[in-house]
Amino acid sequence: MVNQMALSVTIAAPQGRSGKTTVSLGLCAALRRCGLVVQPFKKGPDYIDPSWLTATGRSCRNLDAVLMSEGTLLASFQHACEGASFALIEGAMGLYDGFDSGGWGSTSHIAKLVGSPIILVVNAARMTRSVAAMVSGYQHFEPDSNIRGVVLNNVASSQHKQKLVRAIEQYCQIPVVGCIPRDPTLSITERHLGLTPFREIGKEESIDRIAHQFESYLDTDTVLAIASEAQTSHTPDIAPMEGKPVVGGVPSVLGRRARVGVMLDRAFTFYYPENLEALTQAGAELVLIDSMHHQTLPDIDGLYIGGGFPEVFAEELEANSRLRQDIRRAIEDDLPVYAECAGLMYLCRAIQWHDRWYEMVGAIPAEVEMRPKIQGHGYTRVEVARQNPFFSVGQSFWGHEFHHSTISPSGTLNFAYRMLRGRGIDGKADGIVYKNVLACYTHLHALGVPQWAEAFVALAAKKQHSLVTLPT
Repeated sequence: MVNQMALSVTIAAPQGRSGKTTVSLGLCAALRRCGLVVQPFKKGPDYIDPSWLTATGRSCRNLDAVLMSEGTLLASFQHACEGASFALIEGAMGLYDGFDSGGWGSTSHIAKLVGSPIILVVNAARMTRSVAAMVSGYQHFEPDSNIRGVVLNNVASSQHKQKLVRAIEQYCQIPVVGCIPRDPTLSITERHLGLTPFREIGKEESIDRIAHQFESYLDTDTVLAIASEAQTSHTPDIAPMEGKPVVGGVPSVLGRRARVGVMLDRAFTFYYPENLEALTQAGAELVLIDSMHHQTLPDIDGLYIGGGFPEVFAEELEANSRLRQDIRRAIEDDLPVYAECAGLMYLCRAIQWHDRWYEMVGAIPAEVEMRPKIQGHGYTRVEVARQNPFFSVGQSFWGHEFHHSTISPSGTLNFAYRMLRGRGIDGKADGIVYKNVLACYTHLHALGVPQWAEAFVALAAKKQHSLVTLPT
């Protein structure tokens, strides 16, 4: 266990869409109602599930053994747990599904790494005694699986519940710590990239309702007992967090820190908290921008446009022509801009959505079309092959992509990255470079690529210097 002060459990499942997020959300909220300070985590690179867990009180952190080293992951976990009394880790996909056939980066791998017991969420629809065979199989697939409890989801009736609980307790010798009835009001709406982000829905009452209901569905006392029993005094050797930037960063000009705008609203929601913190620690002051309501850019020295769903809000983005034109002018004046996925789409000339085209910023000579099937999904590895404002040629790093869109050039595009793994923009390249803009489908995590924040803030500070007229 990394942090002896914080208890922890990992919420896992045999497969995706078993109800992990709803159970994690309900358990987080129920534990908070018990007076605990809960720090949520999400296994893997996902942005959307963490948006819901963050709504329970503390920023959800991602634990990803591909995007960051094990030492960095452990140090990040320990740092995030400071001030918390309970850590809840939501898994991804199936318990043993990882980057390779050995399960590297799986939920099981992460749980073992941080010393967290596992509670398995099982979709119990249309089964009774067979549920024990499933749970037993997961218990024994790896000799040290550390599965300590089960939550049954989609339970049809009290009779169904009785049969399920009896089978698990008889054949698996672990407790059932929750029975969730079949209730569509407990589900979270989905769209083409998964769950709908919490920022788009913004219904605090839905979380309160789930928490209230889950208090009767979950045995929080047994969950706490499982976490307490698993807690150990053993602390693994933790390597330095290579992704943690030095606080202080780039010198300011005239007493002001370099200001980096962050486009954060319903259309652009995908930001790792560590990325924003890395920019701050590297010396930046962050300035939040709403792409649909701000008419002009504030006084900034750099702009960060993250992922999200610009196609869903294409009409609103198009309507705010003043901001789009201001961004275009700023780019022509060499404003440093780093854009990921949705940000890349926004900087193109137009986005097609539901058989209509919507005008965007137009700094990148390309059009974006939404496709019915996923175009890029999974981990990427890129090699920097062309000079650009943010990275040195020859550098390589891991990232991830998840997009339904494709980009059709209507002019010359210069690419910074050569794809070693993943699709990127055309299967071979990613990272469009124009002036001080770098726009790509690949998302990076600052703890795995610490140079990014330092380079970004240095570039912003250089822009800030260029705007200062020194006295003669």
